[in-house]
Amino acid sequence: MQLLEQTTSRQEPQFAQAAERLPEGPILRPGQNCWRVAQADRASILIDGAAYFACLEAALRRARRSILIIGWDFDGSIRLRPEVSAEDSPPLGPLLRSLVEAKPDLEVRILVWSVAVVHAPGAPGPLIFGAEWQDHPRLQLKLDTHHPLYAAHHQKIVCIDDALAFVGGMDLTVERWDTHRHACDDPIRLKDDGSIYEPVHDLQMAVDGEAARSVAEVGYGRWKFATGEELSPALPVRGDPWPEDLAADFVDVPIAIARTYPAWGDQPAAQEAAALTLDALSAARKSIYIEAQYMTAPAIGDVLEQRLADPDGPEIVVIQTHESHGWAEELVMGSNRDRLIRRLRKCDHYDRLRVYYPVIPNGSGGECQVLIHSKLIIVDDVFLRIGSSNLNNRSMGLDSECDLAIEATTKEERRTIASLRDRLLAEHLETQPRTFVEVLEAAGGSVIQAVDQLNTGTRGLRAFGAMDDDGPDAPAPGTGLLDPLEPFEPLALFRRRKD
Repeated sequence: MQLLEQTTSRQEPQFAQAAERLPEGPILRPGQNCWRVAQADRASILIDGAAYFACLEAALRRARRSILIIGWDFDGSIRLRPEVSAEDSPPLGPLLRSLVEAKPDLEVRILVWSVAVVHAPGAPGPLIFGAEWQDHPRLQLKLDTHHPLYAAHHQKIVCIDDALAFVGGMDLTVERWDTHRHACDDPIRLKDDGSIYEPVHDLQMAVDGEAARSVAEVGYGRWKFATGEELSPALPVRGDPWPEDLAADFVDVPIAIARTYPAWGDQPAAQEAAALTLDALSAARKSIYIEAQYMTAPAIGDVLEQRLADPDGPEIVVIQTHESHGWAEELVMGSNRDRLIRRLRKCDHYDRLRVYYPVIPNGSGGECQVLIHSKLIIVDDVFLRIGSSNLNNRSMGLDSECDLAIEATTKEERRTIASLRDRLLAEHLETQPRTFVEVLEAAGGSVIQAVDQLNTGTRGLRAFGAMDDDGPDAPAPGTGLLDPLEPFEPLALFRRRKD
């Protein structure tokens, strides 16, 4: 097991100089900006929770030997298909229990960030005290306590029989399910108290083949670090866990795996995800499309500012979450998002920057906002990254993260990457992908012009106020404490003095 192979030094972060270079040739460089590149026979992009959860349930039911779930949060009470009856789609916890009871060779392991019991939206009781569905010798739920002060285990991974892996932005918890409609008043999108939670948009990638086995290796390494138990790869089984109804977007495609780990205990730092993000943005020639819950990191600002300053640089379109939850998130993430927008706007001398948030009409003349929880980067039609990493400091060096990336090497792969961008923008603009492509072609390939022409409905994209105001553009006070780039070690000063 080589989870921690080819990591980088914590003292000299690999991504520190990434914004200063424009890579020539391939973006992916195993051992530098990704841990490994492994082949997938199939890869698919699942847009929004309803699509992902339905495919996941189908895959779980096909598992034979191993299900490994690793996440920031987990709630066994959710139903993966809440639009159907509980008999057809029972709560996730009881579903997993029924699977291990029906399949004598199946083992289920769930690893959840320990602080989720107080910080995440899922119910804390079953994580702390257990639940009836957990009472089985081949079903384990563990809390991951092995992380630095204020760091989060943030990976969102599901591996099935080491033959299929899902990686992206979605945990198996409450308030993640939604359809592409994102209706403000969807009665299926209910909280425990009977109220409707806000629309939420997210992405997950499914891969099989050697890529899935490599993702499983990441998961097994994290399980060992957190629990001390070393897991063996699942034995080959008959059958294929890939859902029958899931069409492959990519066939026989190399998948890059990029991770973030802080240096902690016996775990050396890994900073591949940040390095890959900055290298990909630096390589952009025509367009950058980003969907991000948070985009606040100064290092991201550095590279985007350079691309905007280039007279021949790319268009940049960013879709972000607008509303913050809680004072800390508003103080740092909301404030620093606006500050970074202002910084970029001030150097946008060629009018190539747009930063939006999506809205949905609420049926009474107003509108509600869509929570963007996805972590997506598309560069030109050649690079795609989906994973758990936000574009903030902590995702670059403090939290544990896992991203998957594809760098197109064929015309078909390039068409697929561009098609994904077009599908996503068409969803936000409530139009058909074909319509978006037609307008894009008429606009000479300008994504910004295509958005401007189609962004006329009640459902659409709204510009952030920071695109027009004159507020501050430097990171907010307290950023180093609330959005740190590396672990906070209170005793480090005393150790240095002693040395």
